[in-house]
Amino acid sequence: MEVDLDTVYPAPGLTKDAFMRSLIRELAGILEDTVGVQEASAYVNHVGLLIGRALNGEYRTAYGTERLNNDQVAAALVHLKKRIGGGFSIEQADDQMITLVNSSCPFGDIVIGRPSLCRMTANVFGHISAENRGYARVGIKEAIARGDARCRVVVSFLKRHEEPQSIETDFFGSFV
Repeated sequence: MEVDLDTVYPAPGLTKDAFMRSLIRELAGILEDTVGVQEASAYVNHVGLLIGRALNGEYRTAYGTERLNNDQVAAALVHLKKRIGGGFSIEQADDQMITLVNSSCPFGDIVIGRPSLCRMTANVFGHISAENRGYARVGIKEAIARGDARCRVVVSFLKRHEEPQSIETDFFGSFV
């Protein structure tokens, strides 16, 4: 029997987006299962740093400035997540911190149970924030990946003397 697979509903197989999400989830899962969540997170950290560096340059170019101000940093963080399917919005923003909440992870439901993928957000947000403000401590207070109903990310620009908690990471800008 011959079947035109392009006319079958629902279509078998994956869309490009679903394929890429599944690929990332499975890679993260293999890393987490093989080397542990902490070490898997380190790999994702590195990718996030590289992506953060590229995005920071793009947002600086778009704004026509060498350094983004607070409002521009906040807008860039929301915008970049929106462009990839995230539902981030600003809960609070001032000179000392930006608090963002998210109702929709760019990775979709496949992020559940893969907390190492949260390192992508932490590193992209941290890199952009620190490169423009000199320093940032990023804390992922709530995460869909950890089973929370939403994500809540706090980006603080105040240097602290105490060590970051396990859900926080310090980032230092290259001009400091």
